[in-house]
Amino acid sequence: MTTLQRSASISAAAIALAVAAVASAQQPAPPQPPASTRPTPPVSTQPTPPMSTQPTPPGGQPPPEPAAAAREQGRAKAIDDLVAANHILAELGVLDAYGHVSIRVPGDPKHFLLARSIAPELVTATDLLEHDLQGNAVAPPGTALFGERFIHAAVYAARPDVQAVVHNHALALIPFGVTGVPLRPVFHMSGFLGAGVPVFDIRAAGEQTDMLVKTLPLGQALAKALGQNNIALMRGHGAVVVGPDMPRTVFRSVYSEQNARLQTQAMQLSQKVTYLDPEEATRAQASMEATAARPWELWRKKVQGK
Repeated sequence: MTTLQRSASISAAAIALAVAAVASAQQPAPPQPPASTRPTPPVSTQPTPPMSTQPTPPGGQPPPEPAAAAREQGRAKAIDDLVAANHILAELGVLDAYGHVSIRVPGDPKHFLLARSIAPELVTATDLLEHDLQGNAVAPPGTALFGERFIHAAVYAARPDVQAVVHNHALALIPFGVTGVPLRPVFHMSGFLGAGVPVFDIRAAGEQTDMLVKTLPLGQALAKALGQNNIALMRGHGAVVVGPDMPRTVFRSVYSEQNARLQTQAMQLSQKVTYLDPEEATRAQASMEATAARPWELWRKKVQGK
């Protein structure tokens, strides 16, 4: 093939390719359906959840539910009140190295808080243990518990109205548990004694003891003797005082001891002692216990300032 023939062949091929490209570009695009007939994706009918306005606390944990927060606040206050009550009653001489105070767990009537076996004046929040109504406690191994925790367990089980319990060995009360002379209200601060002050004789429980309430049956016998009263004396031992809250229970513990001292002094002066009558006692209790927050705050401030 000559050079002229090769050039002609290449030119023909190039022309054919150009013609094919033009023809392809002129092909019409495939028809598209009208916009009105195109399928539309389904629209969600689920409502969009609102954005949370609650702040996220450090650590990324959500804030506690209101009910849980209220329980935590109630428990924290109960712990604070229980520590204060131990210190107040030690400061005022109602308790010494012995005796103990408890409080029912807020919102949990089957449990109460009581310190490990330690002098009341030394009690701190870390000493408090949760007990059930059988006297069992959640405590680290080796922790010494109060032997007479069954006083508290039995009283809480028998008295749903009771929210705090004090067991003391106040010396002024002891004579009224061993002489047959009843403890009666002699001044307006002790009107709560007007309902009656029974005496629990541990021998009536039917067994020989060391005078201590160290079993649940003995605690139940004491609770039965207490009945619906605010205080019961324990022959040759002390007393148990109860109340609907910690301020009033501390109030009753303090003024029952003061009443015992005043009554003893009055009986030394005369065989004719004028006590509050039942109506006076009822009215005096209502009036003075309505102000129980006043001495409670005073006593609390004194012990917290030490």
